Amino acid sequence: MTAPLLAVSNLSAWYGSAQVLFGADLSVEAGQIVGLLGRNGAGKTSTLRAIMGAGIRRTGGVALNGRDLSRDSLEQMARHGVGWVPDDRRIFGRLSVRQNLELAALAAGRRRAVPIGELCTAFPMLDGLLGKHGNELSGGEQQLVAVARALVARPLVLLLDEPTEGLAPLIVEELVRAISALPAEFGVGILLVEENAEVAATLCRQVVVLQLGQVAYSGGAQELFGDAQLRDSLLALPAHGAMSGRPL
Repeated sequence: MTAPLLAVSNLSAWYGSAQVLFGADLSVEAGQIVGLLGRNGAGKTSTLRAIMGAGIRRTGGVALNGRDLSRDSLEQMARHGVGWVPDDRRIFGRLSVRQNLELAALAAGRRRAVPIGELCTAFPMLDGLLGKHGNELSGGEQQLVAVARALVARPLVLLLDEPTEGLAPLIVEELVRAISALPAEFGVGILLVEENAEVAATLCRQVVVLQLGQVAYSGGAQELFGDAQLRDSLLALPAHGAMSGRPL
């Protein structure tokens, strides 16, 4: 059996002495978008940080195409092909959008960087932002740039942390359209933390739900969202959560 593109096994994590993740297992196949869901404080962002080894102590396995990365640093993870868009976006405010993208291209190392024109095809709104500085962008525009910048180095796996949170509907629609096309256009697998019910149901066929740092459900998104009792017990979703912006 072929190993998953990203395989996380028995992953636990601590901030200082406080344990926030307890033996989580999940996987992402090539070309797949997997949703990582749960109520606020369930451990979703901590899971992404633990996978990346970013400011958190971790134990357990993290493997990319069967290669063990569990002892790798954040920089090493990126070099091996794991891209990460954290919830604070981390755009360089004094640089133009074009310069932000060009800087990511320099950091791509041996990987052939994605041309800016190709990124603008994937994100049509990006073309009009290239000359703007990072500190001139709205939150939604920054999110577009952050996702595009993460793709420059052609990652094998992309970790997205709440990409639509607090964004205007027009930007949400642009991001959803773009994210849905990324596996086919860039051959990337995606692990998506998302708090908008409709976005998660639209983008993800497989989901993992966390409760208090433990995996409470792992399986089909359709099965989860189609079972009101299961859905509400795990996520406390409203009966009609579509694009309401209410958290999962």
